[in-house]
Amino acid sequence: MEIGIATFITDEGIRPDVLGAAIEERGFSSLHIAEHSHIPVSRESPYPGGGDLPRVYYRTLDPFVALTAAAGATSNLKLGTGVALLQQRDVIHTAKEVASLDLVSRGRFVFGVGVGWNREEMRNHGTDPRTRGALVDEQLAALKEIWTKDEAEFHGELVDFDPIFAWPKPVQKPHPPIYIGGAGEKAMQRIAKYGDGWLPHAHTPPEELRRARQWLADQGRSDIKFSAFGATPEEDALGKLADGGVDEATLFLPTEPEAATLERLDQFAKVAESFRKGQQA
Repeated sequence: MEIGIATFITDEGIRPDVLGAAIEERGFSSLHIAEHSHIPVSRESPYPGGGDLPRVYYRTLDPFVALTAAAGATSNLKLGTGVALLQQRDVIHTAKEVASLDLVSRGRFVFGVGVGWNREEMRNHGTDPRTRGALVDEQLAALKEIWTKDEAEFHGELVDFDPIFAWPKPVQKPHPPIYIGGAGEKAMQRIAKYGDGWLPHAHTPPEELRRARQWLADQGRSDIKFSAFGATPEEDALGKLADGGVDEATLFLPTEPEAATLERLDQFAKVAESFRKGQQA
């Protein structure tokens, strides 16, 4: 099982280029970062984690800009969105951003997407929360058309455009891997139809992970990768994810200034190394 890092990159924490280099130097597999375009002053939608919304949600950098900076400071690190809020994004612009980042990073981008939870945020983008799942499904289908065809067109109920030219095309073929977040029947159906990977929460029990793996295999998708998002830096927690058949676990890294972040990454690296040795024993 590979071990990566998941975090929020903000204007108050470590720079993304410094962070990317530090993560790669310590032997982690990937960097996955969150996205929020803004946070509405109205707080009608409850925070899924409970309590007040953490400060980092208000201050996230654009993930494609941040990951481009990290790409320039690294050579092998996988770079992912965890997750991009696709239902709030223009699909044609997003296709170009993904392809451009995949090109700049020499084929190291992982496109993590989700349907989101903040209904006021998506409404400000003109998205109806009631149809956001159907919208994301059409967007994923449309993105694949743009990335794989010289003349792409799409005609759905929520996404519609006539033939277009759009370059660059992604370095990875047929396109960067699409990892989909969420749980439940609709999310699993989305993964089976459009995904290359699943981003389950790191607290998902091993038996549930195994059930999901079997269900996907029954749909003909035994190739789906599992990347557990936001794990705690504890060997027991990592062991449970490994028992569940997870391919990668990303440790949740608090957003802090550079010195504190580097110190914490050193601690995480010790846990990861100890876990690897235990798995090999």
